[in-house]
Amino acid sequence: MRLPFGMKTQNLWAPWRMQYIESIKDEPQGGKSGPARSFLLDYWDQPQQDEAHFIIERDEHGMILFNLYPFTNGHLLVALGDARPRLLDYEPSQREALWKLVDRATDLVERALNCQGVNIGVNQGRAAGAGVPQHLHVHVVPRWSGDTNFITVVGEIRVIPAALELMYKRFRETAAAHPRTVE
Repeated sequence: MRLPFGMKTQNLWAPWRMQYIESIKDEPQGGKSGPARSFLLDYWDQPQQDEAHFIIERDEHGMILFNLYPFTNGHLLVALGDARPRLLDYEPSQREALWKLVDRATDLVERALNCQGVNIGVNQGRAAGAGVPQHLHVHVVPRWSGDTNFITVVGEIRVIPAALELMYKRFRETAAAHPRTVE
């Protein structure tokens, strides 16, 4: 079978696996005492520690901060101060506030880094790759052609060429030079 341009993998249809997949349940977080508290909620509750936590901006709804385990330089997280596990657990007005913060984070990434592209994504639930499944957050990842290479595949390691402190300074300066517009 000929694959569409750019597609390097083929599909193996295995419908018999669906029963098994649906039988797997997500492990509860936090044990008997309830859901585990996320570092994002801790950061939200400590505005006096914004610089130590690499928070670039915050408003009355949420914050934009650096991912301490970035995919590429300038990888940001956007989270609301109200911790919920699913996007649809938020009220429409909260989702609107979240996406306004994502808009701002994307603008900052483009202005500060002059990147060639941006990935924006949500990993909802542990099975989808969420590292903090109890507190939904959005990833804003600047991209350049060639920003990942063989070392990622062969060595299972990412090369991040600039220090987090340098990136934080650059983003704070960009935010100050281009303040948010009031809507």
